[in-house]
Amino acid sequence: MKNYIIHHDWKIVEEGFVPEHNRISESIFSIGNGKMGQRANFEEKYSGDTLNGTYVAGIYYPDKTRVGWWKNGYPEYFAKIINSTNWIGIGVTVNGEELDLAKAKVLSFKRELDMQHGLLTRCFVAELQNGNQVEVCSHRFVSIAATEIGAIRYTVKALNFDGEIKVTPYLDGDVVNEDSNYDEKFWVEVARAVGGPEGYLTVETLKTGFHVSTGMWFQLLKNGNKVETDITNGEREKYVEASQSVSVEKGDEIVVEKFSSTVSSLDYEKESLAEKAKEAVDLAVEAGFDALFESHKNRWLQKWATSDIKIEGDIAAQQGIRFNIFQLNQTYSGEDERLNIGPKGFTGEKYGGVTYWDTEAYCLPFYLSTAPQKVSRNLLVYRRKHLEKAIENAEKLGFKNGAALYPMVTINGEECHNEWEITFEEVHRNGAIAYAIYDYINYTGDKEYLAPMGFEVLLGISRFWSQRVNWSADKEKYVMLGVTGPNEYENNVNNNFHTSYLAVWTLKYTLEAIDYLKKEFPFLFEELVKKWKFNELNETARWKDIIDKMYFARDEKRGIYLQQDGFLDKDLTPVAELPAEDLPINQNWSWDRILRAPYIKQADTLQSLYLFQENFTTEELKRHFDFYEPLTVHESSLSPCVHSILAAKIGYQDKAYEMYLRTSRLDLDDYNNDTEDGLHITSMGGTWMSFVMAFGGMRVVNNKLTFNPFLPESWKSYGFRIDFGGAHLEVKMKHGEFFIINHSAVVVAATVWGTEHVIAGNSTLEIKK
Repeated sequence: MKNYIIHHDWKIVEEGFVPEHNRISESIFSIGNGKMGQRANFEEKYSGDTLNGTYVAGIYYPDKTRVGWWKNGYPEYFAKIINSTNWIGIGVTVNGEELDLAKAKVLSFKRELDMQHGLLTRCFVAELQNGNQVEVCSHRFVSIAATEIGAIRYTVKALNFDGEIKVTPYLDGDVVNEDSNYDEKFWVEVARAVGGPEGYLTVETLKTGFHVSTGMWFQLLKNGNKVETDITNGEREKYVEASQSVSVEKGDEIVVEKFSSTVSSLDYEKESLAEKAKEAVDLAVEAGFDALFESHKNRWLQKWATSDIKIEGDIAAQQGIRFNIFQLNQTYSGEDERLNIGPKGFTGEKYGGVTYWDTEAYCLPFYLSTAPQKVSRNLLVYRRKHLEKAIENAEKLGFKNGAALYPMVTINGEECHNEWEITFEEVHRNGAIAYAIYDYINYTGDKEYLAPMGFEVLLGISRFWSQRVNWSADKEKYVMLGVTGPNEYENNVNNNFHTSYLAVWTLKYTLEAIDYLKKEFPFLFEELVKKWKFNELNETARWKDIIDKMYFARDEKRGIYLQQDGFLDKDLTPVAELPAEDLPINQNWSWDRILRAPYIKQADTLQSLYLFQENFTTEELKRHFDFYEPLTVHESSLSPCVHSILAAKIGYQDKAYEMYLRTSRLDLDDYNNDTEDGLHITSMGGTWMSFVMAFGGMRVVNNKLTFNPFLPESWKSYGFRIDFGGAHLEVKMKHGEFFIINHSAVVVAATVWGTEHVIAGNSTLEIKK
């Protein structure tokens, strides 16, 4: 764990330049707007260790799968949201020497991310090898108001010299991905143009044929006045630049204002892209940096008005939760149903920026509560549009009759993950997608989503479960063989509790959906029966039999369900008794040793207990938590949040706080030594859940709000906001007092500490405990 980020309630602050931390900081200080994103790379040249990253949502390359040996059903490629044209570049030369912080002496350095307003600032003083000292300040944002625009204000001050400073804004499409399987470059040039202060570059992805056009325009000011010296242009394949020089005296300050646009063939015809890029740049230039930032800032303030969480008395926890909310809001906007959320968002290459089950399991609740309803609905529509591909994925593995297996990893609905124990066995992702439909309907009341989109997805998934189980004559039960649960430190196990429980639940929920459609949409249901060749009598009879006779491994002595068959055969030494040098085990142990050990990467059995906690008594939850949590190493970013929620449910308030702090500061403090690869965006949704559901004790049960809140001892108060049932609610907790403030005219019912209340429009419910 590292601890170099300075605690602040609204800002992420780094003081002092430590090259060993640079990749970590590039991830932490990333910015984006849902359509594109940018790691916190330097504008000027940096020849030190860096991961350059500029990403455009939905633009991907199918990097050919590279494995030691092939298995039937393997996907042919791993899709990647690829590094795209670098638009931030501004080369700086001082009296003939290039500014490069890897070679210069850094006298002071401060990097700051203003989360409230979405602004990245970096200021430093450096002494070049020629003895010249410069003070540089950069202000950069990717607009969430004008989502095709990025803007930079870059200031250079001559501290101890007279002479010449040359600036060279550029666009560089000759970029690479570090994780390319075959060290390929993924882009070819389509067109380029440069003249005076502006330039344009259009590039195309190999194989997929996406086009991306990037434009730039800049102006140079000296002591507030525009510099009129000649501009020199340069170009080569996939690269354009414009250079301008200015004479300076000691104390003079020059400012480069650079505006850039990024547009793609996802949104425009390829033939018009260059024109669209120029139109966007022209509009940005006309508005100017200050007006663009004002619109961007105001849009951020609107987002915070509905999603902020306030903590009084714990600045580390406050900074952590706001950092998580900030990254979630700048990663996904919900405006485009073709897009989804990658585990690293726009902050790094790992996991390819593509969609996992994390979206449904960890991100959906955040958007349900803090964004317009269409945002979460679009996450469901994304999966419905991939249903036919999910059926094809299942067919490749031998399933029939419209059974659907949603991919573990995807960009377009096709499976593109190439680790066999995950690709073929981690099928619980199907259950997460089914549960998301329930979660959405339970929260919003939009039951008509079942007619027909939700039902069609549930039918395909239920058909999969029906074929995935088999009858055990020995047990006289249905069993689920050869699976991998969320705990990826166990592969190819039989009867994983979480997978089997989700399968049974999905079958039950699909039966409920059928009853609803037959009652409310009988003619539509008849059409769906024909469309999907649904033999209701035969298929549902098997589903009901599976529901009644599914096998779950259980230890009656302890009164718990087992994670899978044979779990008790392991040496159940708790994690606390392992030598410190063994942790994390995924970096210190062989895979063979991990597979034979009892140690759990993330919530597995407890994942089901979290989702369906109303189906278990508090004592049952406690027994399971007491058994499994001491064996959990939390080496998945998705682990602490679930444990925090369950710990709060069973009254382990200190453990709930411990797990919350870990998930909220996972990246800021680099808990797992992997922040340099990019941030854990999807686990940030889990962080939000751990706050609202652990400290707020919030659940929606049968479309009704319930709260069982508590306040950590070190905190003075907390508050969060949610949208529910057309109302906007502000929830506050102080020592001994709980408030729900209704900022709408809609009447809302809520159960608090077991007692039902009605909150009138524009009123406050105050409860003392």
